[in-house]
Amino acid sequence: MSFKAFASALAIGAAAGTAAMADGRWPDLPVGVKSGVAVRVGDTAYVGLGSAGTDFLALDLADPSAGWMKRTAFDGPATNGAAAAASDGKIYVFSGNGKPTPDATSPIIFDTVHAYDIATDTWSTVETATPVGLSGAKALALSDGRIALVGGYNKAQFDTYLAEVAATDKEKHPEGFKALVEGYMGREPAAYAWNDTVLAYDPAANSWGGLGENPYLPNCGSAAVDRGNDTFVVIGGEIKPGLRTPQVKTVSVDGAAARWQELAEMPAPGGEAVQEGVAGAYAGAVDGAVLVAGGANFPGARANSAAGKWFAHDGLTKTWRSEVYALTDAGWRQAGALPHGLAYGASFSVADGLLVVGGEDAEGKPRTEVFEVKWDGSTISIVD
Repeated sequence: MSFKAFASALAIGAAAGTAAMADGRWPDLPVGVKSGVAVRVGDTAYVGLGSAGTDFLALDLADPSAGWMKRTAFDGPATNGAAAAASDGKIYVFSGNGKPTPDATSPIIFDTVHAYDIATDTWSTVETATPVGLSGAKALALSDGRIALVGGYNKAQFDTYLAEVAATDKEKHPEGFKALVEGYMGREPAAYAWNDTVLAYDPAANSWGGLGENPYLPNCGSAAVDRGNDTFVVIGGEIKPGLRTPQVKTVSVDGAAARWQELAEMPAPGGEAVQEGVAGAYAGAVDGAVLVAGGANFPGARANSAAGKWFAHDGLTKTWRSEVYALTDAGWRQAGALPHGLAYGASFSVADGLLVVGGEDAEGKPRTEVFEVKWDGSTISIVD
């Protein structure tokens, strides 16, 4: 497919059901949300969980002056990095990670599925289990009501590693602790056995299926943009802990099969020689373009991995990015910058821009700010 056709599909998808802002102002969140879930249903944006615990919030994009409304609290243990998507009036939350009980010694990856009924404002636990760990995965709502899922950490490896870390006294046994961390972090990407199958969950039948393998290294913490016709752009993310990728791909679902296609990589930011890739970026389809903003990475990690140093982020400084990129028919370019570095928040396509909701700043703190990255077809501006 040409990018012109691709851009046209994006423009149609972004315009559908989007209400324009009368005054261009957006209300801030009542609580900071990072590493949570974000789902849009019609003109309502839902965010919560992550750093907000079990809080679940909704904003009417057609009347944002009403502010964020608290909905019924999530019915499971607080979860970070869960995947979420809507189907037939319900929002489904898959997996994530956290402590199963308040007194648990270490987090685990959950294999649970929870459903929020929009009409009744109630949560329920679905009688099913995810086939694999889906913390860090992306959930993609399909036109036939199914939900596709790509990526996700390996539950057995993650649970074992965090349990061993929790059981090792770093002060009393520094060498043992160091060996444990280096042993886990110093492996090639394939060794982490992240989910490389495109899964499909059918809420109506409460059943799982597979749509084929991902031919690329699976990602966690990627951004995903719905381009219509059951095709999604998957942007960046990790390929192992601490190492990101600049790869951009599309995944298209047709019945029982998923087809992948690679697009041009994101460009290097101004003044830098390499695009490290970003995890936790904000992204959306805006007037025929794909906007990608913020995210986090470790500058120097790709060079380390290329040299065979697979604990690629060891000794490097994590950086919260502010760059905003636009993908148009002319390709990628840097279109501007956020007010400061942000990552791991929520984003929604609105009439003339990308709505940035919460996230994490360079101090690791969850943010409450909400603003629009307005796009005029060539440049961006920030609207509070």
